[in-house]
Amino acid sequence: MSLTWKTSESLVPYPEALAEMERIADGIARGETDETLWLLEHPPLYTAGSSANVRDLVDPDRFPVYETRRGGQYTYHGPGQRVAYVMLDLSKRGRDVRHFVHQVEEWVIATLAEFNVKGERREGRVGVWVVRHDKPLGADGRPREDKIAAIGLRIRKWVSFHGLSINVEPDLSHFSGIVPCGISEHGVTSLVDLGLPVTMENVDVALKKTFGEVFGEVPATA
Repeated sequence: MSLTWKTSESLVPYPEALAEMERIADGIARGETDETLWLLEHPPLYTAGSSANVRDLVDPDRFPVYETRRGGQYTYHGPGQRVAYVMLDLSKRGRDVRHFVHQVEEWVIATLAEFNVKGERREGRVGVWVVRHDKPLGADGRPREDKIAAIGLRIRKWVSFHGLSINVEPDLSHFSGIVPCGISEHGVTSLVDLGLPVTMENVDVALKKTFGEVFGEVPATA
């Protein structure tokens, strides 16, 4: 089986995306379907991961809320945010979940670096963060940090699904309905919010380029 990119041009409803991910992941586990990297955008919605705390759902009536069995807490998805669902066969990749998550994080960091944005990991915080030297120092005297990408994965039968999201140009006010990933003392940003004239197409090109650099293989384009 080969490795294929799939890109959806229109907004994909979350239940439809979840059903398609399940179908592809089950097919990969049976050896009948290509590994797939699916790029898409969702209409505005919140998802709750396996560690979600209901107190972090600040405005439950604002957008639809979907329970999901991926790792992580509450996450916002919406237009202007590139979602990449990652359906890969880990039985062919060493069955090392920790290493795989590290690779996905590194993929995001390498993608941001294509736009001269330094994405960083933080101990105890999921996702990828940027230091905001352009903002006033925080109350503790340290530079502020904003989240620019979320990561939430699930592994079943050694096949991954769900994936990552990078904020390209979403409406950042939509994040105020939740405490994103349970972190209240830090903000959220996007590539455009950082002053970069980046389009979704630019991000897709960067994702495809850096995937090969991080994972050592270049998928075909569907």
